[in-house]
Amino acid sequence: MSHRLINEYGLDKLSDLALNELQEIKGIGFAKACQIIALFEFNKRHAISKRAGKPIKCAKDVYDYAQPLLSGKDKEHFMILHLDSKNRVIKDEIISIGTLNASLVHPREVFKSAIKESANAIVLVHNHPSGDYTPSQEDKEITER
Repeated sequence: MSHRLINEYGLDKLSDLALNELQEIKGIGFAKACQIIALFEFNKRHAISKRAGKPIKCAKDVYDYAQPLLSGKDKEHFMILHLDSKNRVIKDEIISIGTLNASLVHPREVFKSAIKESANAIVLVHNHPSGDYTPSQEDKEITER
């Protein structure tokens, strides 16, 4: 059954299915649907825990940290990574949830959050639910602000 599910849906799509959507698939009842959801949640938490306590040194480190948190979202999420003096994440925070291709955020919210958390540095991150990682004009404008 697992091969059939992966072949038919792919892992990304399968991980996004809700409990009721999984139960609509022939051969999957409530218990099996719960197991599938738990498996993907476990995998996500495992990926996050592997990054815990490690410093952010480059863009790949940011991607490795944020990808499990933002993958599968159907709207743009704007997140702040608050860093300590050794560039370790002390807190991650979603400060805006937008639409499929836009996320509104004001610099005030960014600075307010950073000050509240006593962050030594911050990294701003957002996802692209469309899968196109080319920076949009809005991405460039918010970066300049």
